[in-house]
Amino acid sequence: MGWIILGAVVVLIGIVLIRTLTLKPTPAKTLKLEYEKSERATKYGQQLAKMIQDETISGREIHDIAKFEKFHKTLEELFPNVHKTCEKHDLDGNLLYKWKGKSDKNPILFMSHQDVVEATGVWEHEPFSGDIDEDGNVWGRGTVDTKGSLFCIFTAFEELIADGYEPECDVYIGSSCTEEWSGDGAPKTVEFLEKQGVKLALVMDEGGMIIEEPVGGVKGIYGMVGVIEKGYGDLKFIAHSNGGHASAPKKNSPLVRLGKFMLDIEKNYPFRSELSPTVEEMFTRMAPNMDFGMKLIFANMWLFKPLLVKLLPSISSAAGAMIRTTCAFTTAKGSDGLNVLPQEAYVTANMRFIQHQPTDESIEIISKIAKKYDLDTEVIYADQPCPIVDYKGNAFKLIEEVAEDVYPGLGISPYCMTGGTDAKYYSKICDNCIRFAPIYINGQQYGSIHGLNENVNQGALPKAVDFYKTVIKKAHARL
Repeated sequence: MGWIILGAVVVLIGIVLIRTLTLKPTPAKTLKLEYEKSERATKYGQQLAKMIQDETISGREIHDIAKFEKFHKTLEELFPNVHKTCEKHDLDGNLLYKWKGKSDKNPILFMSHQDVVEATGVWEHEPFSGDIDEDGNVWGRGTVDTKGSLFCIFTAFEELIADGYEPECDVYIGSSCTEEWSGDGAPKTVEFLEKQGVKLALVMDEGGMIIEEPVGGVKGIYGMVGVIEKGYGDLKFIAHSNGGHASAPKKNSPLVRLGKFMLDIEKNYPFRSELSPTVEEMFTRMAPNMDFGMKLIFANMWLFKPLLVKLLPSISSAAGAMIRTTCAFTTAKGSDGLNVLPQEAYVTANMRFIQHQPTDESIEIISKIAKKYDLDTEVIYADQPCPIVDYKGNAFKLIEEVAEDVYPGLGISPYCMTGGTDAKYYSKICDNCIRFAPIYINGQQYGSIHGLNENVNQGALPKAVDFYKTVIKKAHARL
């Protein structure tokens, strides 16, 4: 019996090694993308800089419509052909443009929002300067998130119109001014389109971008195409007591109960991890370009999948967020007095709900745990996970085809968005909401989103413009 087991183990090891060693690298591993140095790139950089110089910070408490009216004037100056040719609707600062095509069947819509988050801290270049350095980097809040892609979309329209091109289907630009705080801009736009009876064949919004080594240990340059967007929730957990003087504290005061509750969630994470077909496909596509140790595992998911599901969250918080509901405690409040026990204390949690354990189920799970510590749960806001776009479907295949045209050799991978986009509202009128901005950025630029020193290289803009142009030209025949 021992020899049989040993033989089986040897065969198993042999299969694993053969599958690993025969998995050859893809062109993405050695792909080199150079920033374009041309008059076109320089012009684009200067134009984007003008958009950055219009400060459009927006939030629930700081939404000034006058800022967006000024920004709209800049758009009119930069893109005269769009404003002469397209039907424009201003929905309380949220913009919708319709470029009428030869047919009203299978219309498509491109999105990027106008608003940006605050730009605190000390920047190398002032956050609304639009400075362009000697390497061609355009600096400022919104260059990546998301005036850069908005510029590329408008430019694609502008240049195609100047060339006399007439689209085969109706083509839209949608740009909300409330995306950063999940405001009502995109819902208003969707409601308007619904009333017009519009059913979109494709929505292409912000999301993944083109980046080198998208996952640690994966060599090469990939376009990360978001096809999954999780649900969003803000919850408050409240502890009550009779309060009292801090000089004679009782056990299990509100803050202590809240602390025990948070520690319980941290140590005994209650949400189920599950490797969805989409995330599994992401790792499958990247496996050929992984370091040997990772390739050994991901080339043999038939064997290692249960182990991966268990270990991924502890290995990588980003990977963990792709396979389970997440809960992050974000704010807390106790007593107003340093020597007073609170009658009420609370913590809030930001949650992102995964499709296999959606909003209601996840809230119920964490609420039951809160009850163990005599805490009340208040749902401040919650929405549902979005429908998953099929990576085998025509919309995703269109993105793959266009990527090969514009960025030959680029790896294209579906992935799960861990953040939120305006695209979530469009699932009412579109089955194919793709989250992908086709701009090449580096690691520092990716890390600058909502952080310090946001910038994008002007040399990355021409290919992104060409990408949007190619989607417009091919969409009608491919969808």
